[in-house]
Amino acid sequence: METLIPITSLYAALLAIYFVVVSVRVSLARGKTKISIGDGDNAFLLRRIRVQGNFAEYMPLALLLLLLAELQGLGSLWLHGAGALLLVGRLCMLYGLEYASVPGRVLAMVCTYIPIIAASGYLLLMSGFGG
Repeated sequence: METLIPITSLYAALLAIYFVVVSVRVSLARGKTKISIGDGDNAFLLRRIRVQGNFAEYMPLALLLLLLAELQGLGSLWLHGAGALLLVGRLCMLYGLEYASVPGRVLAMVCTYIPIIAASGYLLLMSGFGG
């Protein structure tokens, strides 16, 4: 059976696996630090929580925009580029927060913002608001 949205489906599945991995890392950190609620002012746990939280803050919107763009006919090369950037961005965020790397975090946000802005622009053009 052929899916109507194969590209978004691919990146949604890959990002979901990533989310489970970072969520398990939070759980393991909670076990290690014996902090079950909040971060207890523990920098190690806080960094892990923020990797998970940053994903939860940005990826639902990014995937929704990717889905809408795919349904509106955006080309597969553009969709794969956006999906790949989202994945690279998540890995950069993981690195940037885990190792307190400002350049990693900046790169992560650039890799997140570009697909969001590009898909938004495309959808605005397709809706007739872009010109």
